[in-house]
Amino acid sequence: MKQFVVSEKQSLKNFTDNRCASASFYFRTLLKNRDIRVNGKRVGSDVFLSAGDTVQYFLTSAQEQKRGFDLLYEDANVLVADKESGVNSEAVFSDLRERGETYFIHRLDRNTAGLLIFAKTQAAEKELLCAFREKRIEKIYYARVVGKPTKTHAVEEAYLTKDEKSALVKVSAKPIGEKMITEYELLESDGETSLLKITLHTGKTHQIRAHTAYLGFPVAGDTKYGDRAFNRKHHLTRQKLVAAELCVRGGGTLSYLSDLRFRSEKISETL
Repeated sequence: MKQFVVSEKQSLKNFTDNRCASASFYFRTLLKNRDIRVNGKRVGSDVFLSAGDTVQYFLTSAQEQKRGFDLLYEDANVLVADKESGVNSEAVFSDLRERGETYFIHRLDRNTAGLLIFAKTQAAEKELLCAFREKRIEKIYYARVVGKPTKTHAVEEAYLTKDEKSALVKVSAKPIGEKMITEYELLESDGETSLLKITLHTGKTHQIRAHTAYLGFPVAGDTKYGDRAFNRKHHLTRQKLVAAELCVRGGGTLSYLSDLRFRSEKISETL
């Protein structure tokens, strides 16, 4: 059994997605079997929670073992987690925080797999946040896209604006909104899909998914910006996108990390 205390008003579904990765995978099943209790009472629907409520998840041993991530690296300063697709970054953080002091640095979209780095000390948190601001964090993504780019390598620029109501972004060549820069390299193609290596020179909301769709080769399985007909044909509901490599360049007490390049183990299973 896993137990949590609610800090603010929200739905049970949102709370579960952000606090308990194991339960988020089996949320519908747990509700159906009434294996979730709120303040000691079994619930069978997505109820609203209030601050101070206690939520208990009665998971089977098999369900508990599906954590939604693997711990790839740990030392006295940082943790590197390898997240599965279908899990919120916040749920990974919640799990790690149960082990000891942990600081949230950055996130991946729920359905993007791959690498997340967390700090274990305030000094490490400060250094990692500084490294992100100064673009000393190298992040490389792999994406399976629909179609084939006309260029084998390119650095593309565009502008992005957010639509808060629809939780989408819009991309334009006109200088409206935030500038984004995306670099890609074509690794392979079978004609129907292509594998791209992508380097972000800016870190904007949904950048890879929105920008590749704008360029004419959307990420396979992307339900927001993708090719719906292709996704239906191949029964895809999660984007084939992985935060595949991560490296921290320089930086005071974390300078030793410059010698390390982390690589996700989720690449083959996701792409």
